[in-house]
This record gives sequence, C-alpha cells and structure tokens, in this order.
Amino acid sequence: MNHDDYPDSTIRGILNTVKSIAMVGISPKDNRPSYFAFKYLLERDYNMIPVNPGQAGGEILGRRVYARLSDIPEPVDMVDIFRAAQHVVPIVVEALALTPRPQVIWMQLGVWNDEAARIAAAGGMKVVMNRCPKIEYGRLSSEIGWIGVNSRTLSSKRAKILGGGVQRMSLNRPTVSGGTTDASTRAQKRSDGER
Repeated sequence: MNHDDYPDSTIRGILNTVKSIAMVGISPKDNRPSYFAFKYLLERDYNMIPVNPGQAGGEILGRRVYARLSDIPEPVDMVDIFRAAQHVVPIVVEALALTPRPQVIWMQLGVWNDEAARIAAAGGMKVVMNRCPKIEYGRLSSEIGWIGVNSRTLSSKRAKILGGGVQRMSLNRPTVSGGTTDASTRAQKRSDGER
C-alpha cells in the first residue's frame, strides 16, 4: 500500500467500519491534540478507550484509562497511536497479540514507522500513517468545510444543525472521489436518544 496517499474510500471505509478505538498516548490535558481528537471521536459515538500508563486507573472524559492495550477487557477495532515513531513497533506487536485482533493501526500526524506498518500489514491489519482520524472524519463529513477549510467535498445541501447549534455532518455525503458510508448513523441515533 502507498502510505503517502490514501484514497478517500479507504479512510471512509475505516471510519465507517470501526466502532471501538483505543487511543495510545492520550493526554488528560484539555489543550493537547490527543485530548481534542479523543473528545471529537467520542462525540461521534465511537467507543473511545484511553491508554496511558501514567494515567492508568483514572478517567479521561469519563472513560477508564488503561496502562496498555492488553489490559483492555473488551475487543478493540482500531489502535490510534499518539506516540513518537520510535515507540510504535512495541505497540503494534502488543496489538497483534490481542484476541480478537484489531482491524486497524492508525498512526497520528507526524508519526511514520515503516517497520511497524510492515509488521501490522503482515498480521492482517490495515495501516494508516501520518493522519488524524478527527481531521479525516471532519474533512470527509464536510464539517471542516463549514469552518472555512477546503475539504474537497462538494455538496449544495446544508447539513442539519443538531442540538446546541453545533454544525455536524455525516460521512454519508458523496465526495469528488465518490462513495458514501453510514458512519454518522450511530451519531444521529445518539443525538436522537437512541442506542
């Protein structure tokens, strides 16, 4: 796979398929990028699981923090890594030992490790490097476009404004690359009080 450029359909497919995301390296500080990304994805109804050895046993945004992936008592669909590139291989090796095995290893912006990507791919996992799922979700759902950023998503339809005046859009919108998904259905049901 070419890790320099991912098709929108690949990113959209991942974000639509995964339900639980373990974020390794999340910070409890509300001014850190990992905290923003965690909160954003949690608000879009992903089951977010914080992993940070220094915070283990505590809570971040109401979610229990675990020291390592192997401590999580439930299946994880995706491992989102907020650690420096030199720390990624052991995280991937630990993810490969989980049962069931996560479907995706996602390395955040600035995190690129070819060895870890090869190990994960050899273990049957999808790999994304140097990207942020928060940014990708916002771009593909057109949420970023509403705040003045060119998301490359074309639509003449205005999204519904959900409770509190926050503009939230879905991944169900066609883009110039084509294709749609139903990832936002979970978020819409949540905002309507369904589960």
